[in-house]
Amino acid sequence: QVQLVESGGGLVQAGGSLRLSCVASSRMYLMNWFRQAPGKEREFVARITWGGGGTYYADSVKGRFTISRDNAKNTVYLQMNSLKPEDTAVYYCNSNDFWGQGTQVTVSS
Repeated sequence: QVQLVESGGGLVQAGGSLRLSCVASSRMYLMNWFRQAPGKEREFVARITWGGGGTYYADSVKGRFTISRDNAKNTVYLQMNSLKPEDTAVYYCNSNDFWGQGTQVTVSS
C-alpha cells in the first residue's frame, strides 16, 4: 500500500503563490496533481515522470504552475504562481490507483 501525504495548502490573495508538497511512501514513476473545486468534478492539473524530464499541464494552469520532484525524498512539488480565485480547490496527489488526503487551497479576490 502506497501512502501519499500532501501539505502546503492555505489561504492566499489573488496573484500570490503557494508551493504544495506530496511525500510518497515509496518510489512512484508517474506522479500527478489533481484538484476538485466545490460542486465540480476532480480535474487533472499536472504530471511528472520519474526523471522529471516529462511534465504535462492542464491548459488552465500552463505558464503559472510548475511541477517538480526530488526522487531522493520521494517528494513531488507543485509551485503555483499568479494564483486566481478559480484555482480554489482541494489539491490531491496521485500515482496509479493511490491518492492522498488532499490539501485545501483558497485564493481570495
